[in-house]
Amino acid sequence: MALPVITVSRLDVARLEALLSDVDGEVADGLEEELLRATVVEPKDMPADVVTMNSRIRCREQGRGREMCLTLVYPHDTGPQRVSILAPVGAALLGLSVGQSIDWPAPNGKVLKLEILAVEYQPEANGEDLGGE
Repeated sequence: MALPVITVSRLDVARLEALLSDVDGEVADGLEEELLRATVVEPKDMPADVVTMNSRIRCREQGRGREMCLTLVYPHDTGPQRVSILAPVGAALLGLSVGQSIDWPAPNGKVLKLEILAVEYQPEANGEDLGGE
């Protein structure tokens, strides 16, 4: 299966590369590969329908039709409905846009398909986290 096209902001790439310098493991390796294949744009040029760090998204697990809201966060900000970028689903969500889907390995060994329905909040679209000089 072809990997979906992803877009990541220059600022998110810089922050995530710094984070990855202190982390090892399969998810970290996968995230690093994602960053290498991503289209990188300036934060001010980020399309509003793309999942960036600290974005709140609405997605659907296609098998059961269950919808959920998740926020993609750094590892120190995890909590209810907050997914770490270092979790397999977090690394897979980064850079996706509305309408794209990913396969998410569930703890029970099944593979769930998550579709991005909406980006309800994105820092860049709200004029935040633009990396102003």
